[in-house]
Amino acid sequence: MARSRARRYLPLLTYVTLGMILGSLLQLAFFRRLDDHSHMKHLDNDQEAVLLRLGLVKPEVLSWTPRIILFHNLLSSEECDYLRAIAKPRLQVSTVVDATTGKGVKSNVRTSSGMFVSSEEKELPVIQAIEKRISVYAQIPEENGELIQVLRYEPSQYYRPHHDYFSDTFNLKRGGQRVATMLMYLTDGVEGGETHFPQAGDGECSCGGKMVRGLCVKPNKGDAVLFWSMGLDGETDPNSLHSGCPVLEGEKWSATKWMRQKEAF
Repeated sequence: MARSRARRYLPLLTYVTLGMILGSLLQLAFFRRLDDHSHMKHLDNDQEAVLLRLGLVKPEVLSWTPRIILFHNLLSSEECDYLRAIAKPRLQVSTVVDATTGKGVKSNVRTSSGMFVSSEEKELPVIQAIEKRISVYAQIPEENGELIQVLRYEPSQYYRPHHDYFSDTFNLKRGGQRVATMLMYLTDGVEGGETHFPQAGDGECSCGGKMVRGLCVKPNKGDAVLFWSMGLDGETDPNSLHSGCPVLEGEKWSATKWMRQKEAF
């Protein structure tokens, strides 16, 4: 029976794997087009190019295992300030997903404060532009994205190592597994607060003032880190483990966009 079940699932797994590989190849081709656009001067009159910030956004591949890409200048300074302004009056203590119930619970694993952009705010022009840009650069349909979450980390606050993919069945029923995350930085002048990927790279980096193994991304206003929680085989990737290093000075503001296998919610 097990062998029969395996034969039934083999075509599906093959389809998923080929789809993810094709998506990665298309994304690489898209990045090459970005480099070409960066040398072109006629884009100022192209509204689509302006919306996508072509010529300003610079992709940088940081790791292939796990897959991590840093987008320099994904957001404008004004967009960063806009997200912070709408979030600040509504910040609440952040929660984590309970593996048993799938619901958000308070935990010392995560000590930030945050809020979610509402469905109504998602229709605002600024938010629509950000949503469109995330979808295009991640190569994932907009409807597969969860609502943007804005977070504030004050000095000594952090997010311990975790995966973004789900281990409960409750959340998997609402859009499937999380495929990728776009983590956007909204402030400059932060000491500490790096995003740490302990399974990426083979060197050392500074995480909250301590040297650790792996790859650390420093928060710079307007930059964004795209990383995948699923591998090319269609399975969750344990190497996507990451954390938010403790903030030493200043306030670290970020915005997170999680993207699912199917239409979210």
